[in-house]
Amino acid sequence: MATKDSGSIGSPWVISAIRAGKGMRVSLYRPGDNTDIEGEVIGEISGNPREMGRQLRTFLEDTLLEE
Repeated sequence: MATKDSGSIGSPWVISAIRAGKGMRVSLYRPGDNTDIEGEVIGEISGNPREMGRQLRTFLEDTLLEE
């Protein structure tokens, strides 16, 4: 799980990667969203651990975190 301060105390942006089949589903949670339920799915990653890390890093770099 990765977080970024939204500017509002206690309301960060959250990106999580949860196991789904042979890979992982990457979800985005906006400030104030409940992280106990599934967020907005922004993609899936799969492959060996090194490749999954590269794919996740790309999602983190490319995701626009502004309201």
